[in-house]
Amino acid sequence: MTLVAGVDSSTQSCKVVIRDADSGRPERSGSAPHPPGTEIDPEYWWQALQSAIQQAGGLDDVAAVSVGGQQHGLVCLDAHGAVIRPALLWNDTRSAAAARDLVHEMGDGDHDTGVRRWVDAIGTAPVASLTITKLRWLADHEPANAARIAAIALPHDWLTWRLRGARSLDDLVTDRSEASGTGYFDPVSGIYRRELLAMALRYSQTHAQGIVLPAVSAPTEPAGTCDPALGPPEMIVGPGCGDNAGAALGLGLRDGEVMLSLGTSGVIAAVTTTPVQDPSGTVAGFADATGRFLPLVCTLNAARILEATATVLDVDLDELSALALAASPGAGGLVQVPYLQGERTPNLPHATGSLYGMTMESMTRENLARAAVESLLCLTAAAADVFRRGSVPVDRITLTGGGARSAAVCAIAPAVFGVPVDVPVPGEYVAAGAARQAAWVMSSAPQPPAWPLATTRTFAADPSPELLTRYREAAARSHP
Repeated sequence: MTLVAGVDSSTQSCKVVIRDADSGRPERSGSAPHPPGTEIDPEYWWQALQSAIQQAGGLDDVAAVSVGGQQHGLVCLDAHGAVIRPALLWNDTRSAAAARDLVHEMGDGDHDTGVRRWVDAIGTAPVASLTITKLRWLADHEPANAARIAAIALPHDWLTWRLRGARSLDDLVTDRSEASGTGYFDPVSGIYRRELLAMALRYSQTHAQGIVLPAVSAPTEPAGTCDPALGPPEMIVGPGCGDNAGAALGLGLRDGEVMLSLGTSGVIAAVTTTPVQDPSGTVAGFADATGRFLPLVCTLNAARILEATATVLDVDLDELSALALAASPGAGGLVQVPYLQGERTPNLPHATGSLYGMTMESMTRENLARAAVESLLCLTAAAADVFRRGSVPVDRITLTGGGARSAAVCAIAPAVFGVPVDVPVPGEYVAAGAARQAAWVMSSAPQPPAWPLATTRTFAADPSPELLTRYREAAARSHP
């Protein structure tokens, strides 16, 4: 039996799964937490990865490994390969003003023109999450650190580099899915747009040309082999991928299928064979891990809406779900606008949450729990409507992530979205996707290995469009 390993280095933790390369059958796994916060010393990722590998039984019998990771995080390296400052993560919104400035500069002062020009250039308009906005923030607020940048990596790029025991900056490797989330890579042409990098750092193009960016590997192109100190020296290290692309690969999504992941963030994405360019900039035109595309809409707020409400009610998540299901649809008129961390979609990085419809009758524990679940789903359903207005149909949805473990979320989701919702058995689908990529790289086959699809439950309900209408009205009052 040949074994492969997949890594998910997410915002909150690192997970490692070991699977049979032929069947995809899970053999063993391990995990380790990451510190909280929106900036972090990447060394913590490395320590967590080593702990998770050890918990998973090590890599001595593993033939190939790939790393999936949280996207957009900015890892700046100096000429010696040392990390210059803690990495700014995707959910760090201090770069919101930088995002606005980049759009205005691209549009010669006009926001809408700037958005269209960015979408034409890279398929995506800058928001605070993207790497390029963090580079502008660094140039404006920490110019001494910006001046030291010799190379720029993202979390999975840096971990792949460390797994290989590489020392040269020229050995940095990434893939299309990860590069497409930087804000300075065009996933259609497959090239870095260094003039956009120069614009972000306020550098000359000549200066920007000297910064090392990870080489963009093809889906089945090895990044190299493992550091002998960590595993067999002949063990193949795959190019890795961004977390959403890894989840799509782990779920085995086919062309046109739609995924909703409710984790730290809420992500609705679809695999397509053609790029999607949204003139409004709401849909990010990212790439997937197979050579196709992954148009994506992301919300900053997702499963933590449930966690915050459970804390207020002093219950665990299962009890919160039971309370929500005990309430009637519409939560007695209570509507939550859950911008608890600001928001990315809509682009309101400094927004706060609101609660509407509070009366003596509506303010019950059950209604508060129901309003939290409905707000989570309405927030992401509003994002899904952008797909519907474009060229991506939403006929059914595959629901994953920590939020999918909530019985209330699963039961209420089809009413809010108006389509059937498939919920696979809980699993580490980003890590599974990375492991599937590792097996694919090892085989050099034209297509990824045909691992069995996860067993799913399908939830259906009569559509309740009035829930989304009430939510939209409340959101418009909250942030007109």
